Amino acid sequence: MAGVRTRSGRRYGIARRSFLKYMATVSAIPLAPLRAAPPPGPAPSFSSAPFSLGVASGDPEADGVVIWTRLAPEPLAGGGMPRESVAVTWEVANDERFETVVRKGVATATPQLGHSVHVEVDGLEPQRWYFYRFHVGGESSPVGRTRTAPAAGAVVDRVRFAFTSCQHYESGYFNGYPHMVAEDPDLIIHLGDYIYEYAGIDNRPRKHLGAEIVSLDDYRTRYAQYRLDPMLQEAHRVAPWLVTWDDHEFDNNYADLVSEEDGISPEAFLARRMNAYQAYYEFMPLRRRSFPHGPQMRLYRTCRFGDIADFHLLDTRQYRTDQPNGDHQKPMEGKVFDPQATMLGARQEGWLMAGLMRSRATWNVLAQQVMMAPLNRGEGEDRRYSMDQWPGYEVSRRRLLRFFQERQISNPVVLTGDIHLNWVNDLQLDFNDPSSPLVATELVGTSMSSSGNGGTVIPEYERAARQNDFVKFYNANRGYVSCELTPQRWTTFFRTTPYVDRPGAPVETKGVFVIESGRPGAQPA
Repeated sequence: MAGVRTRSGRRYGIARRSFLKYMATVSAIPLAPLRAAPPPGPAPSFSSAPFSLGVASGDPEADGVVIWTRLAPEPLAGGGMPRESVAVTWEVANDERFETVVRKGVATATPQLGHSVHVEVDGLEPQRWYFYRFHVGGESSPVGRTRTAPAAGAVVDRVRFAFTSCQHYESGYFNGYPHMVAEDPDLIIHLGDYIYEYAGIDNRPRKHLGAEIVSLDDYRTRYAQYRLDPMLQEAHRVAPWLVTWDDHEFDNNYADLVSEEDGISPEAFLARRMNAYQAYYEFMPLRRRSFPHGPQMRLYRTCRFGDIADFHLLDTRQYRTDQPNGDHQKPMEGKVFDPQATMLGARQEGWLMAGLMRSRATWNVLAQQVMMAPLNRGEGEDRRYSMDQWPGYEVSRRRLLRFFQERQISNPVVLTGDIHLNWVNDLQLDFNDPSSPLVATELVGTSMSSSGNGGTVIPEYERAARQNDFVKFYNANRGYVSCELTPQRWTTFFRTTPYVDRPGAPVETKGVFVIESGRPGAQPA
């Protein structure tokens, strides 16, 4: 039997043959209409701006980058586009006035993909800024700015990037983005929970449109509502992004085919996941290699920045086994030590280890979702750990850390989101032994807006910060993390905004930490 199992343990099963047939059918759905997509018709006329959702770029390589837009004159009402393909011209230039255009072409915006446009521009020079824009029906998009990666093996003196996660629209405004933009980073990384799937609730700073999202149109509208935020839209416009998801892009705390909710059939679960994954692709500046196949979508990949950094983007949701012991905070026992349990899945874990072995970069960055350090949140002898995070998959966690040490991986640094708090953690080979060697450093970014204003005392985490010796920093404000890498050191700035319930917050720096190359573990600057 195969099927979807809920946290309560109830399984909604169907015969394996029927399940595989269903998977094959839904996996082909997004691809089938594209094979027979008609040629673009004449450019439509628009009653309102078709580029209402702005522009974006991402997945930079040494010779190119993805540039993105979406035609949506009525972004919150189904897009407002005709049900036919539309030709969109694009151009890339060395200068903002487009006096020196270096690449141009025509892309097709299809109704099957919500009239989104993903252009994989190539033939560019490494490690330089470019400008781009789109045109359709006499209308022009905002001018975007992007940057290519350094060439493979090129000597790089410095790279600056910022990362964030967890931007719940209803919790407040994305006040960190204007300050992030002002720092002019080479790259922005988003670690997941880009949207939240919940129904709108009254008496919050902002309100989601509609009920909890399930259909493709639901997900498209939710992404459009987020992308209409001017602070988020501007951050996409001025720099390339690397993106990966967590759970709220689909459904809270799901684990592969395991739903958090009771009463969910396999068909409904997979159909919703297919909708969520397709909408994610439609709205993100991703390459064709990430194109969804029904309810499956390969998001793990590597972005190389010369000799200074390899960014390994991970997916800790789609391939994991179910959270052990019923999820939530539990003692580390029983299924936590199941050797078959996995956070990454065998294929992704093998891909990651092979990539780390091949890496010649000074810094190896793992951009992922949930905390890797085994944070004990209990009291006294009642030791409790989050089963949704890496400690719930202790064999996987230890195997990866042991790999770092035994294969002498160069400067592994783990970037984490999810928890709505800042942490700096030393990752030890054996967390039960204070003298165990350090093998990596974990930098945990707080949320952009999720959980509201922040800055309050949270007893559970205040206690955890005191009683876990590997914790070097803890902070409960909202914001983002800014990083500057050189061949000698990694400097991390924890930027925070004192409020998100209204726009216009200033920025503060709550902590600065340094990692010296060749010496795992962060120290206050």
